[in-house]
Amino acid sequence: MLDMNWIRENEEIVRKTAEWKRIELPLDKLLEWDDRRRQARRDTEARRAERNALTKEVERLLRQGDAEGGEQAKEQVRAINSQLATLEAELLEAERRCSELLLLVPNPISADTPIGPDDSANVELRRHGAPPVFGFTPRDHVELGELHDIIDIPRGVKAGGPRSYVLKGAGLLLHLAVQRLALDVLMQRGFTVMDVPVIVRPEALERTGFFPGGMDQTYELTGENRWLAGTSEVSLVSLYSDETLELETPLRLAGMSACFRREVGSAGRDVRGLYRVHQFSKIEQVVMCRNNPAESEQMLQEILGNAEHILQLLELPYRVVSVCSGDMAMKTHKQYDIETWMPSRGAFGETHSASNLLDFQARRSGIRYRDEDGRLQYCHTLNNTAVATPRILIPLLENHQQEDGSVYIPQALRPYMGGADKLVLE
Repeated sequence: MLDMNWIRENEEIVRKTAEWKRIELPLDKLLEWDDRRRQARRDTEARRAERNALTKEVERLLRQGDAEGGEQAKEQVRAINSQLATLEAELLEAERRCSELLLLVPNPISADTPIGPDDSANVELRRHGAPPVFGFTPRDHVELGELHDIIDIPRGVKAGGPRSYVLKGAGLLLHLAVQRLALDVLMQRGFTVMDVPVIVRPEALERTGFFPGGMDQTYELTGENRWLAGTSEVSLVSLYSDETLELETPLRLAGMSACFRREVGSAGRDVRGLYRVHQFSKIEQVVMCRNNPAESEQMLQEILGNAEHILQLLELPYRVVSVCSGDMAMKTHKQYDIETWMPSRGAFGETHSASNLLDFQARRSGIRYRDEDGRLQYCHTLNNTAVATPRILIPLLENHQQEDGSVYIPQALRPYMGGADKLVLE
């Protein structure tokens, strides 16, 4: 969450940010409750000081043998205690209301973030590679999966319901291969790889900025007070909550996990194939660095570059876009998406998302470090997909298909596929 003093000093920025991000923010209520909290704190502190002074007066009067005066002072202390009980209850209520409302305040956007209502206002920055030109009628990934008997959606739906699937044989091996490739790339670049919990406490989702706004997209384990995370970012950040870190160099983490998303609001969208599913696997990059905008911008470019390198190893055409305000989450300060060419869609489809959150998550999570002067500072946090599958299998199968139905396997994946250079029809 943001600092309340900063919010008061930058009220117009906060209002504009909520407008740009299309977030309904009860800012006036927050300011009102903050006024009440400040007044209740002042009143409480004043009455406590008065009580303490009277308590000393009681002791003085009793030492002097003035029992009547001491009793009168005691009565005043009891009256103040009664008043304090009311004031402290008012203060607790005001603090609770402020805390709840602060969770709704969005992170301000960067100066170079495009302003726009939705993804149609995202700005393309660059492209790498060219979409393939087929001399035949190309198949989509579902047809290719059925042809090679590596994807079975009907049986997945039979077991798990809509937006479920089964990967088998070489399909499962491809699914694992892209993850292993991503892990190896990140380990070579100084990341610590982790297998982290996907069943998380609600406070982990709140501290990382996914709650309260994203509850409708998250699966709850009823009766357990636990939720299924949609990204290992939640766990990776939460591992360090309420800690003071050594950040002479940025902390680079990579989480490997299953992910779960309800996809509420996507009825009728992307219903065919593997693009929008409820369960998937992802290698997520998370970085924690010093509270320095230049350093966190450098780290944003680094993790974006890692994802681009992986796509280049997969020999896939893609583009990088600057995400506009209306397509951002409330927690995000600056965001890039990578969209990979998907022939069946005749368009680029999002496969990666890189975000700089400044100290937004660290404030919520209590993650700090000591600067050069020994002062405690909240760190900056960043995240980006390294690879998410099975979505990445869509461009991998579709872009690399051959006229005879076989599928070319990029050289970087072959060591994880037993040396095979293509998927061939049996």
